[in-house]
Amino acid sequence: MTDYILEVQNIHTFIGEFHILEGVTVQVPPGSITVLLGRNGAGKTTTLRSIIGLTPPRSGQIIFKGEVIQGRRAYHIARMGIGYVPENRIIFRDLTVAQNLQIAERQKGDLDRKADFIFTLFPDLKRLYTLPGGNLSGGQQQMLAVARALVPDNDLLLIDEPSEGLAPVIIEQMMEAIRQLSSHTTVLLVEQNFQVASRLAERYVIIEEGLSVHAGLIADLVQDRDLIKTYLGVA
Repeated sequence: MTDYILEVQNIHTFIGEFHILEGVTVQVPPGSITVLLGRNGAGKTTTLRSIIGLTPPRSGQIIFKGEVIQGRRAYHIARMGIGYVPENRIIFRDLTVAQNLQIAERQKGDLDRKADFIFTLFPDLKRLYTLPGGNLSGGQQQMLAVARALVPDNDLLLIDEPSEGLAPVIIEQMMEAIRQLSSHTTVLLVEQNFQVASRLAERYVIIEEGLSVHAGLIADLVQDRDLIKTYLGVA
């Protein structure tokens, strides 16, 4: 019996001829918030995309709830209970908030079952329910992107850069929402803002030039100024 809901074991991922991930290992305990840290271009987003099957690794293993999932198509992996929130707030701008949420249903009635939970996390979405996604602010679009991944039942959420480009007050709202939803599902996120990551996550993995180079408890990392400066460039 594994102690982890997700195990990424020494994966190597290519995009075209480019060897992007050269040995990434990530272990995610159930019920936790784990963050992938590293400089821009380190391979954090590619790690999430490798897990969900959009850029399948050529070698290594990805194990979800005890089952090997690499090599499967992305839609199959999603149906196993992994939700994915990509960076840059990708929503359907011409569809209403309601329609954006409805098309995320995996089974009929998913949205009705989850609506109260979603609107408790993101009250703005209830107020804006009939508006096109393109009419929402950047922060509201990020809320919608996360909410869409909450419509079906997912045991693991992959969230890429949830605070990117958001105003400080919206970042605080997003952080609180992620804290609350983590009591219902495990979260693996990419976060460039170290202050946000250190306040939100319990565990971390640092990726440097396609390699996982350090991992542990975020509380220990916060105390290690040399490690932070070396790999994250944060004073």
